[in-house]
Amino acid sequence: MEKRYFTIGMAGHIDHGKTSLTKALTNVDTDRLKEEKERQISIELGFAPLYEDKEIQISVIDVPGHERFIRQMIAGVAGIDLVVLVVAADEGVMPQTKEHLDILKFLGVKNGIVAISKIDRVDDEFIELVKDDILGELIGTVFEDAPFVLVDSLSKKGIYEINELIIKMLKAQEMRDARGAFRLPIDQVFTVKGQGTVVRGTIYEGTVEEGQVLKLMPKGIEVRARQIQVHHQHTQKAYAGQRAAINLSNVSKEELERGDVLVSSEHFIVTRTVDVAIQMVEDLEHIVKQRMPIKLHIGTTEVMGRIVFFDRNEIKEENGEILCQLRLEEEILTKRGDRFILRRPSPQETIGGGWVIDPRANKYRFGNQTIEALEKKKVGTPKERITAALMEVKSLSLTELIKRTALDEITLTLHLANPEFVLYNGKEYTLTLIIDSIEEDIFDQLQEYHQAHSMKPGINKAELLQPLQKRFPKSLLDFVLENGFSNGVFKRKDQFVSIAEFVPHVPKSWAKRTENLLNDLKKDGRKVRYLKDYFSASGIPESIEYDLRKFLEDQKLLVQLDDQYAYHGEVFTEAVQKLQGRTGAEFDVGEAKDALDLSRKYMIPFLERLDAKGLTKRIENKRVWTK
Repeated sequence: MEKRYFTIGMAGHIDHGKTSLTKALTNVDTDRLKEEKERQISIELGFAPLYEDKEIQISVIDVPGHERFIRQMIAGVAGIDLVVLVVAADEGVMPQTKEHLDILKFLGVKNGIVAISKIDRVDDEFIELVKDDILGELIGTVFEDAPFVLVDSLSKKGIYEINELIIKMLKAQEMRDARGAFRLPIDQVFTVKGQGTVVRGTIYEGTVEEGQVLKLMPKGIEVRARQIQVHHQHTQKAYAGQRAAINLSNVSKEELERGDVLVSSEHFIVTRTVDVAIQMVEDLEHIVKQRMPIKLHIGTTEVMGRIVFFDRNEIKEENGEILCQLRLEEEILTKRGDRFILRRPSPQETIGGGWVIDPRANKYRFGNQTIEALEKKKVGTPKERITAALMEVKSLSLTELIKRTALDEITLTLHLANPEFVLYNGKEYTLTLIIDSIEEDIFDQLQEYHQAHSMKPGINKAELLQPLQKRFPKSLLDFVLENGFSNGVFKRKDQFVSIAEFVPHVPKSWAKRTENLLNDLKKDGRKVRYLKDYFSASGIPESIEYDLRKFLEDQKLLVQLDDQYAYHGEVFTEAVQKLQGRTGAEFDVGEAKDALDLSRKYMIPFLERLDAKGLTKRIENKRVWTK
């Protein structure tokens, strides 16, 4: 079974015991900053490992509860798989509890547990009253049917029970998709002495490997993942759902900030204008007006912008979904389906949230025509849904496409018959566009290899595909390669792959010296010097000697007798023919020496080479011609 990785969050009002509960569950104090210790509140996101076995690994984020730190709270919740809503037994539901519930709803968090904390401070009767109060507040929220656990972090009451419940719920939950392109919204940037710049965040999707080349967006800075840590432990690879710290090369701390996104693919879109579907909070304190300034929280990014309506000029209260547009002051990286929160900058309050319909938005006219177009775009055509799913994951079976697109099998099969979709291996679908892209990548890689290693017949297939396997399934790469062989784009010789028209050759800069070497070797006939002497006399450096030897052997211009001696290809052939003409069906070493007039130092390696080539077979002291 493939191991799965999850991150859970602790959310709730200030001083309701989130950090204490995290410590009781993990034995880790997530209040790291001096200011947090002094003020006894969480300012930054705190992280800790909760549980790990062969099937599952769980991390915890302790989300700040104070109203002033709401942006960190949003950054923490975005990307988590289960939320523990902590409500203190001696206070019940408080203003920030309600705001956190709204945020969880808008961010699409559906899996949750309600922890009634500090139960040792009140009696059983009061706990029942608090529980009823909480149940009333949770009606209509994502926590309406969430299980309740009574806990006290100091006495450890309920800690075992909530720990077991978290594990049970996550074992029944599907993990984020680790097959898509890697994306990690950054929520912390810092430096480590002797290591350089380190970023940290929750991996939204995909995987990252040590040494992988990545891009920091929206700035477009190319970096390399020098080292990866999960829970302070070095690892070669990190997966969707894990909290990861990545040491980056080629970038300074000053160039980065919370909200930047680390990605592995060019497919993510950088934009300032997005079409969105939003919902407002139930109790809006102030009217939301046309083109009003808003603060958008998406992933770990926080950016100012304006909200643009196409069917109204203001909102006083609205229960349904509103289709509109956000025009932002700075670029963000996003894609269809990403969740976000909208807050009013002044007075500060959460006004709503929703999801991205289209990150490639244009400016439209006010009116019903635009709303109708946005409605169609919101649903998405079957073809668009299939294409988007395959662009993200590169290759999917019919069953996987049904899950990802929410289309039925008949509709899917109908659209998959279009030429832009390709079925391979009899069960996997991909895009013609992706096949063309992979073929182009392989061609470019081969071209680069041929320029650097012109004497080699090609690159080993495994070596050729290895860098591409970070982005594409191996089965798809094999298919594209076989397709290229069939279409005459590539060719193979044994395990080596090359461009179809490529012919191995000596680099121009060494061609004349190689010709001189062969002429000298041929002139000396069967009584040659050490092969190394010929290379030295021709001025050919040791750095290319091995490749040149191999090339000359492949071209049958050189026959290596042993580690020291070699014959020119024509001299070797003539010697074989002469020996065959002067011996019978079998012969011994003495007869061979007489036939070729060779001393033992040449004769033995020559005869052993005949055996190795299968021209002769040694039987006791005799050799028998086999060809």
